[in-house]
Amino acid sequence: MDRCGALVLCLCLLMSQSRTEEASQEILRWMERMEVAARSRSLTSFAELIHGLESRLLNASFGGHNLTLRTHTIQTLAFKLGCNFTGLSVRSAALEQVPQAQVPLAMQFPAELTWDACRVRSRELSLICIYFSNTRFFQKDINSSVLNNYVLGAQLSHGQVSNLSEPVNISFWHNQSLEGYTVTCVFWKEGASKHHWGAWSTEGCRTEQPSPSQVLCRCNHLTYFAVLMQLSPAPVPAELLAPLTYISLVGCSISIVASLLTVLLHLHDRKQSDSITCIHMNLHASVLLLNVAFLLSPVLAMPPVPGSACVALAATLHYALLSCLAWMAIEGFNLYLLLGRVYNIYIRRYVLKLCTVGWGVPAFLVLLLLAVKSSVYGPHRIPLSDSQGNSTGFQSTYICWVRNPWVHGVLVMGSGGLTSLFNLVVLAWALRVLHRLRAREKALGPRACWDTVTVLGLTVLLGTTWILAFFSFGVFLLPQLFLFSTFNSLYGFFLFLWFCSQRRRSEAEMEAFSSSQMMQ
Repeated sequence: MDRCGALVLCLCLLMSQSRTEEASQEILRWMERMEVAARSRSLTSFAELIHGLESRLLNASFGGHNLTLRTHTIQTLAFKLGCNFTGLSVRSAALEQVPQAQVPLAMQFPAELTWDACRVRSRELSLICIYFSNTRFFQKDINSSVLNNYVLGAQLSHGQVSNLSEPVNISFWHNQSLEGYTVTCVFWKEGASKHHWGAWSTEGCRTEQPSPSQVLCRCNHLTYFAVLMQLSPAPVPAELLAPLTYISLVGCSISIVASLLTVLLHLHDRKQSDSITCIHMNLHASVLLLNVAFLLSPVLAMPPVPGSACVALAATLHYALLSCLAWMAIEGFNLYLLLGRVYNIYIRRYVLKLCTVGWGVPAFLVLLLLAVKSSVYGPHRIPLSDSQGNSTGFQSTYICWVRNPWVHGVLVMGSGGLTSLFNLVVLAWALRVLHRLRAREKALGPRACWDTVTVLGLTVLLGTTWILAFFSFGVFLLPQLFLFSTFNSLYGFFLFLWFCSQRRRSEAEMEAFSSSQMMQ
């Protein structure tokens, strides 16, 4: 009887081993098929391939505690879990690296992982880990690259795992310098892209750097994880977000009120309107639109808001900025004509032509970008650094803005730089002209001094404070953030003060003229 029992046991073991071998071979063949599809860029859906691999791993029958399979660029690991699960750490000793890999990885799963699945009844669960040493199955971000091309995923049978109170910790070790890069932990969000089966997202993940050679991702769900590296300016310290937001909010609100008041005063005194005043009012209108769009930008970048709304607002904000820069350049051009032609200027339909440049050209550029590739607009991530002891964590805040670095470099920084340079040249030339005038006609000294003050006031009108945007690096970063936020959020208010001073000067000249007429 003992011999029969031993024989049955051996047969069971052999059958179990055979089933495990068959399941392993089937999974290996599927992994090899995936590699062939990735190399040949087959039309086969990558989503179907990955979901097929997940399904086979979750349904695999194997003896022992885990099953490990490996091909050239893919490695899988399956675990059996019970409802008495107390946590699991998968380190490089268990998750062996493929031959090319030199850098270890690790995942740490909390005990909370199985709570939802075991809430109704006790059951045996499967936890699978899939490691890719390339990113061919996932969409590449044109603005960034994946650290070491590593993607590490995990999934639990019997439902999705999300909103964990204790996060899953994923460690990526590396042997390269990250100086000049912003690193961000991301996960693969299916259905987040119109042109691919998903896109990288940062929702629910926090980035930390416990050491120069380690990036630690703390995420509250299970899926595929990676670390994106992006060449960008140094991240803003998280503790400065609140004061900078407060400065921008107060400054833009004051500018909105000041711009509205200026436009209303102009409409009330429309009979005194001329080409110069029309140019000023168009600049006020563009600044008003810019401030309103900027204040709405962080609000519409939040996840509950539809993505199309953020795209529309980002395009509006870009249009307002381009219009504002265009009207600043027009102010400089008009100042050159006034001084260069000694206040004797006439151009047919002058204001209409300027409006075509100030409003029409920016509209054409933005509409062209929307028609060619609307994805250049949308939620734009602003990295924030949060120092905690010896480690540095990274957070993010979002605004609706230009996402493409080439568009930002050419149509934001490029146009801003050209406008600032042109207006600086005009301003220097205008000061030189007025200096010569004062030296030649000493009797008109007070008036020449007043003109000098006027031109100095035009330094604001011409937008020279926007030059601060080009000092967002190194030791200049923090002072630049506060100076840029203060001066440019109050830009509309400074224009209002200049408008009031010009209005007061005009009234004083009218009173002086009336007095002289009465004396005669």
